[in-house]
Amino acid sequence: MSSVETQRTLDALWRIESPKLIAGLSRIVRDVGVAEELAQDAFVSALAQWPESGIPRNPGAWLMAVAKRRAIDRFRREDLRERKHQELARDHQLQRLGESDTDTRDDDIDDDLLRLIFIACHPVLSADARVALTLRLLGGLSTGQIARAFLVAEPVVAQRIVRAKRTLSEARVPFEVPNAAEREARLASVLGVLYLIFNEGYAASAGDDVLRPQLCDDALRLGRVLAQLLPDDPEVNALVALMEIQASRASARVNASGEPILLLDQDRGKWDQLLIRRGLAALERAEGLGGASGPYALQAAIAACHARAATPDQTDWTRIAALYDALVVVLPSPVVQLNRAVAVGMAYGAAAGLELVDALMSEPALKTYRLLPSVRGDLLEKLSRFGEAQAEFSRAAELSQNARDRAVMRERAARCARR
Repeated sequence: MSSVETQRTLDALWRIESPKLIAGLSRIVRDVGVAEELAQDAFVSALAQWPESGIPRNPGAWLMAVAKRRAIDRFRREDLRERKHQELARDHQLQRLGESDTDTRDDDIDDDLLRLIFIACHPVLSADARVALTLRLLGGLSTGQIARAFLVAEPVVAQRIVRAKRTLSEARVPFEVPNAAEREARLASVLGVLYLIFNEGYAASAGDDVLRPQLCDDALRLGRVLAQLLPDDPEVNALVALMEIQASRASARVNASGEPILLLDQDRGKWDQLLIRRGLAALERAEGLGGASGPYALQAAIAACHARAATPDQTDWTRIAALYDALVVVLPSPVVQLNRAVAVGMAYGAAAGLELVDALMSEPALKTYRLLPSVRGDLLEKLSRFGEAQAEFSRAAELSQNARDRAVMRERAARCARR
């Protein structure tokens, strides 16, 4: 096998094996930064040896064995406690080169992955750091890939990751799943990070593209992993349901020129029915676990109303409005209130929706939120108040940092000007 072929294979293996490798090493060395370095060293060794020796039968076990051997060497050099050295040596003996595929038990891998997810999304880190570290350690993305996905300079992302590892080390965050007392809050942080990643892929906040499919794929993949690790948690299942259903619309969200297509204008024949079925099944699991009133379950139920409607006219807007009424109670954010206004406008008329939107005009959190004038412009256009609608669409264009969205808003403003 040539070096190029080996590199290509290792790139694919990194995405698959690195989360498990880093998770297992983090349990041993109790430091995610050191664990990642050891994992990278193992991949460098593979790049040097595999072109001649060939890819081993169990690449993951080979990489873990090499990484653990490097860990032992590191502890020797640093003269760490003899007990830790002996534990590593014994563990290494069980993982020596050439052992079978049953070297590491699945439940051990699962426990390690779950711990790593909670560490990467630890509340001691900033939101940006949680996202970057999650994509780096669990998504297998390079610093450059993360930077390109979020349109941020690569040194900025690199610094976030370095700072996050340092913060975790200095805070002496234990490598463990949080206890029952703090688990709910910690899990909320994990789910929030995954949904933030998904949303940035599904509706890019800046740049030239509406969609960034890789981020959607990474968030959905990690969500599915989390659902396998925590199958009895209703909100985990609900978040997976929400992402599955939303992801089903991806191919219908933009036209051939890359411009966004509004939900009611999309070709529903392009919606991915497999993802919809998976999403509805996950929602059913969440509701069966008693989680029907959770924030992600309510949002997934709203998405399900759209997914079940064969045509826009068949959408149950009355139920969607009622679901938003419930969502506002458990997630009382101005953005949720704005979405509720849209649903009310669809269910009970544009005037009813506009009344709710007008009540949000002085909300500080929405002052620079592009969707506020966009929604208001849409409702005003439906009421034939074209001059006011034009002003709102122009305002939305000014606030938008996404080139595609900005172009659509300008076109809608121009259309109102011609009426």
